[in-house]
Amino acid sequence: MKKMISVLLAAVLLVSLAGCAQTQKEDAGSQASAAENKAAEKTESATTAESTAAPESAIETDATAEKEPATSEAESAAEPASESAAEPAPEHSETLVVVFSATGTTLGVAEKIAAITDADLYEITAAEPYTDEDLNYSNSASRSTTEQNDKSARPEIGGDPLDLTGYTTIYIGFPIWWGEEPRIMDTFVESYSFDGITLIPFCTSASSGIGRSGPNMEALAGSGTWLDGKRFSGGVSEDDLRAWIESLQ
Repeated sequence: MKKMISVLLAAVLLVSLAGCAQTQKEDAGSQASAAENKAAEKTESATTAESTAAPESAIETDATAEKEPATSEAESAAEPASESAAEPAPEHSETLVVVFSATGTTLGVAEKIAAITDADLYEITAAEPYTDEDLNYSNSASRSTTEQNDKSARPEIGGDPLDLTGYTTIYIGFPIWWGEEPRIMDTFVESYSFDGITLIPFCTSASSGIGRSGPNMEALAGSGTWLDGKRFSGGVSEDDLRAWIESLQ
């Protein structure tokens, strides 16, 4: 009987020991699992933090990239302006063709002379442009008739003033009105000093010659060296103009 009781106690003891061991094993497993979960959470938090920080870094990079081209463009824009400011003003020709042309006929001849001589061209314009009625030669009260009958008339010149610095030769052209230069030409020659400049008058007309136009302007200018002028038709050829220009040499 005692032997049986001892056996039973031993069995109970074994069962208790096995239960404790299982319990400890489960506790250890739970602790290990908890540790793994905690480590996983920590890793996940770190990954989340990195992914959150990445866009901010990208935004800063983009902002920097946007600023750099703007600075580069500003510098590029500044460089040409600086170079342009440093460039000297281009030199002009020493020869100038000055022309007044109410209808465009004399202007056409002036352009040919400028091309042949490689000269600059300056067109005298009236502050009050001449109309067809102003140029009506048959009307004794027309503007042009009135001006030509008054030697003191000085029609105002429009446009920018002319800088004669550096010019040594000026071809000066105009139409013939009632046998003389238009009074606006008198305005022009009285407005400038032609010291050191050779002036060569030329005119266009249907039939009238240049008459005393050259001497008239020379007297009014009071400066410059004036050569004899020449009359041309509106359709004069470049060959004829070249021959005349060469004869002046």
